[in-house]
Amino acid sequence: MVTSEMLAAGMRMLVAALEWPVMAVLLGVTALAVLEAGLAVGERWLGLRRWRQSGRPDLVEQQAQRRIERVDMLAKVGPMLGLMGTLIPLGPGLAALGGGDLTQLAQALIKAFDTTVLGLLVGACGYVLGKWRRRWYGDCLDAMEQGGGQA
Repeated sequence: MVTSEMLAAGMRMLVAALEWPVMAVLLGVTALAVLEAGLAVGERWLGLRRWRQSGRPDLVEQQAQRRIERVDMLAKVGPMLGLMGTLIPLGPGLAALGGGDLTQLAQALIKAFDTTVLGLLVGACGYVLGKWRRRWYGDCLDAMEQGGGQA
């Protein structure tokens, strides 16, 4: 017969197994946020001008949609991963507190706060880049519709 303690132990094992993958993916999306920020800078100063000069609003819309989807994903997934990275080490940390092991609790809290901050940073980058890109692409498409190459 399966008891609730057995189910709880199974869940703890599953959640503990997620700790490293969550942190690895969080580091990956952090790198993606840095990459997207760099791409946005280049895009703002060079890419949009080239898009306007191409005279292909359909291409601009297609590229813009893909780039906005990527930063929207960052804005949503970053904080989710940060929250997961916060909650996962707190379980063992609180268990350590119950056992009087303050060192393990401190390590768990440091890990929890680090992942929270990183997740929020990724989310903020995604949000800001999404707002900027929506404005830039809208201006670019408006300029193309008006027949002007400048915006």
